[in-house]
Amino acid sequence: MTRIDIDTPVGTARAELHSAEEGSAALLLGHGAGGGFDAKDLVAVTRATQAAGVHVALVEQPYRVAGRRVPAPAKQLDTAWLAVADDLERRWFDEMPMVFGGRSSGARVACRTAEEGSAVAVLCLAFPLRPPRTPHKSRQAELDQVRVPTLVVQGDADPFGCPEAGKHHEIAVIRGNHALDSDLDALTRTAVEWLARVLRPLA
Repeated sequence: MTRIDIDTPVGTARAELHSAEEGSAALLLGHGAGGGFDAKDLVAVTRATQAAGVHVALVEQPYRVAGRRVPAPAKQLDTAWLAVADDLERRWFDEMPMVFGGRSSGARVACRTAEEGSAVAVLCLAFPLRPPRTPHKSRQAELDQVRVPTLVVQGDADPFGCPEAGKHHEIAVIRGNHALDSDLDALTRTAVEWLARVLRPLA
């Protein structure tokens, strides 16, 4: 595991690199709004994906690196993410297909930046469809705008609800809430099988 700091237009971000022995693709994972790399679903997916032969980079947003708990505005999150993705592609993952992903807020960032960042696929863990306090507000459009293969893994008791499947994205519902830590075996199996399927044609 290697940790590196990366300068972005909105502050210093941090990436934690977990290299596979013979990886030919990379998965970038972002954290939730108030959490970090230690979320159980991120840890489980990182270990399983690395073992399956895909490099993983856990991306920490500048506001978290600076010690702040309140998330930065969406535009700043997206700007930082794209800067990190560009840096990692040039310095670590040259010419490798890159999958964008993350949990909750990190999943939203991955969706919004997939096209500009030339991601080949998007992996969403616990996509926060509707804020519990404002259930009339839906973020379905952020998923619908993605034009590459996308998997959303959602807990069946997630208080944020469950998004609808679409032309380019599929929904896998497993046991659990927004933390996605009730059935880590199902989570990792679902994520790894999907990654293998979408990356196989690019090998």
